[in-house]
Amino acid sequence: MTAANDASIPTPRPRRSPAWTPARLGVYGFLIVAALFFLLPLYVMLVTSVKPMEEIRLGTLFALPQHMTLEPWVQAWSTACTGLECGGIRSGFWNSVAIVVPSTILSIAIGAVNGYALSFWRPRGAGVLFAILMMGAFIPVQVMIYPLVRVLASVNLFSSLPGIIIIHTIFGMPVMTLLFRNYYAALPVELFKAARIDGGGFWRIFLQLMLPMSTPVIVVAVIMQVTGIWNDFLLGLVFAGSEHLPMTVQLNNIINTTTGERLYNVNMAATILTSVVPLALYFISGRWFVRGIASGAVKG
Repeated sequence: MTAANDASIPTPRPRRSPAWTPARLGVYGFLIVAALFFLLPLYVMLVTSVKPMEEIRLGTLFALPQHMTLEPWVQAWSTACTGLECGGIRSGFWNSVAIVVPSTILSIAIGAVNGYALSFWRPRGAGVLFAILMMGAFIPVQVMIYPLVRVLASVNLFSSLPGIIIIHTIFGMPVMTLLFRNYYAALPVELFKAARIDGGGFWRIFLQLMLPMSTPVIVVAVIMQVTGIWNDFLLGLVFAGSEHLPMTVQLNNIINTTTGERLYNVNMAATILTSVVPLALYFISGRWFVRGIASGAVKG
């Protein structure tokens, strides 16, 4: 009888919180305002880049284009003047690719090896070496420009493609070392000890054991290095030379060498073209970036 009475009593359901509370409304309001704050300049750039100059002169900054045109994009890419040459921003794009690819590969490779060595092998003076690398990460770039100019000039690498690649590799190595060291330090040390018992050496353990497990942190490192090197202006201006100027320097030349009427639509199109690669990288690999951070890429 008691069991029957207990079965007939309905189980109370947990109370659900209201769908829209003041706190939730405040969070969504803040997110919407923040999104508008960051998206509004992009919207202005996009609509301006597809407007003819006749519409831009009207001062309707936020209005949609009445007569859309892609001519500013074509001009920015192929015919806009970047100083004495009028070949558009196209040459700067390929110069940036030639700088970014080897610089990213070299800095990540050296940083991964350094982080692996500092995490498991602990050579003599490892703590001092790591402290020196970290000091290099926090010294302002501007302080080291003149000494690096003298050093590269003494070995005939100043104003050359190998010279700017070496510079980006040097400046990326401290952060990459810290990134990989923290990631490897979070891995179980028993894996390394087991590989050592099986007779694995330095390079065999790194290439066959550690590197295959490093995909999340490698993705984080690639995103950091590609965006940082691609968006660089100062180092490219100083060390790349006139024949290897990156896209950011070419963009500055397009905007500042305009004579007569300033072509805002061409300038906006060139700006968007310069930012396409970092934006595409974030959209494509943003999920991997979050996964790399969550798996310990920046722990330590």
